Amino acid sequence: MSSVGTSMEETTAAAASAPVPAAAAAATEMEKQSSTKAEEPATDCGVSRCQFGDPSGEPPLSVNQFKCKKFFVLRPGTLHQAIKEVKVLVDPQVDGNILGIWLLAEVDHWNNEKERLVVITDTFLLVCKYDFMMFQCEQIQKIPLNMVDRICYGSFTFPPNSVLFREGEGLRIFWDRLREPSFISWWNPFATDLPYMTFTEHPVRKISDAFASICHMENFREQLKEAAQNAHKVKPVPGKANGVLLLNQSICIKAYFGFMSFLGNSNKLGYCVARGNLGF
Repeated sequence: MSSVGTSMEETTAAAASAPVPAAAAAATEMEKQSSTKAEEPATDCGVSRCQFGDPSGEPPLSVNQFKCKKFFVLRPGTLHQAIKEVKVLVDPQVDGNILGIWLLAEVDHWNNEKERLVVITDTFLLVCKYDFMMFQCEQIQKIPLNMVDRICYGSFTFPPNSVLFREGEGLRIFWDRLREPSFISWWNPFATDLPYMTFTEHPVRKISDAFASICHMENFREQLKEAAQNAHKVKPVPGKANGVLLLNQSICIKAYFGFMSFLGNSNKLGYCVARGNLGF
């Protein structure tokens, strides 16, 4: 009897010390995964709640920030690639060294907004029309800095009988005060022979600190003024008063009827943005 009891005890001990079967191990692992998933925040369509302002996550996006997400310039690496390509187009022998690159919006004489990359060099102001969707520079306008004579900064205004309206402040650069635009140029929405150019802040300026820096109008104004003054000293224009006059005054846009500008600015037609299933 003692021998039988001993063998039964040994069998029980051996069974307890034997490895757990594969099915039992799998069940244990599933229980662990289930408990882990229960602790994780729920998701909707693969997107975590913290992206929409869950108390344990990040703060919610504002309406303006949500709208800004449509701009192609905000896609990861897009702005870096654009700046890299624009730098290649600058000739150090002719244009000089690059002093700064800015992301701004141009406002033409018909109150139309257009997305622009603006480059300040030793001798030129380069205004680049860049396609942030196709990654290519479509047009460059060069303005000699030694021809710049006035820089105006202030709020936008319109003639008394105009039905247009624009908020915010702008910066207008004049480079030929003796030449007045012709009547045809005033009424041509595609005219490029006007002796001035107007800029305002890009809509994505508040999306992050990095974009706030590259879209900062006051810093752009100060750097442009300093570069233009240096260009006047290095290469003065004969018969022209050298120097740059910095003025704080309103920026008047002499436009009266603007259905096309209202339609274009409301839908951001001058920007590279996502438009549903289509892109511009």
